[in-house]
Amino acid sequence: MLRDLSENIQSVFDRDPAARTTFEVLTTYPGLHAIMAHRLNHWLWNKGLRWFARLLSYAVRWFTGIEIHPGAQIGRRFFIDHGMGVVIGETTVIGDDCTLYHGVTLGGTSWFSGKRHPTLGNDVVVGAGAKILGPIEIGDDARIGSNAVILKSVPTGATVVGVPGRIINSTPDELNARRSAMARKMGFDAYGATRDIQDPVIDSINKMLDHIHLLDEQVTQISNILKETGTAESGVIPPLETCELVSLDGVGMPDNKESGPEPSD
Repeated sequence: MLRDLSENIQSVFDRDPAARTTFEVLTTYPGLHAIMAHRLNHWLWNKGLRWFARLLSYAVRWFTGIEIHPGAQIGRRFFIDHGMGVVIGETTVIGDDCTLYHGVTLGGTSWFSGKRHPTLGNDVVVGAGAKILGPIEIGDDARIGSNAVILKSVPTGATVVGVPGRIINSTPDELNARRSAMARKMGFDAYGATRDIQDPVIDSINKMLDHIHLLDEQVTQISNILKETGTAESGVIPPLETCELVSLDGVGMPDNKESGPEPSD
């Protein structure tokens, strides 16, 4: 118990830069209180004292805002940051070194007994408000984005965002450069707006940019051949109108100074 408490305290310092002292962590972190109480509740559950375990878990939910069913199996160095609104179901299995943020639900989708909640591997991070539902498996080192809804298993090392959850894959540097060049030609930098945080919709637009890039190269080659053979004159392709993708940090935002009066104080 003391070793587990020591590891959980250290995990707070490792994953929360706001943590300052051990005393502060012990007295003000509801995630730590919830997981330590769950260790006792889980032991009582396995000993057959299930009503008492449920009663204690109910009391812990009242004080911490975190609901962990006594039957859930949770590994070492588990960290719940902020914690309010976290729900972990009975047949949930969580590996070592996992991190959950507030509003996360590890829930079931069936009224039948048996395995009906998710299984998380090691080093999994689940963002605020995410819902992982059903007897699915989340692979080691997976990252679940905030407010994502996960209904299918996630492979090892994947990053999943959106509703329903979609896997985001990394993009080679060569392909990034090609997309950036085509985006500048079209009047906006689509990939630049999502270099740090990828988005499935923008990713689809980037794939269209790849397609347009190849078409542009082929049209240019055909036009040059026709011009050299004298079959037809090479016309001038009119430039595209400016297209912009508005990002939260202001990248690519249009100038709206003339759209209306300045707000008054």
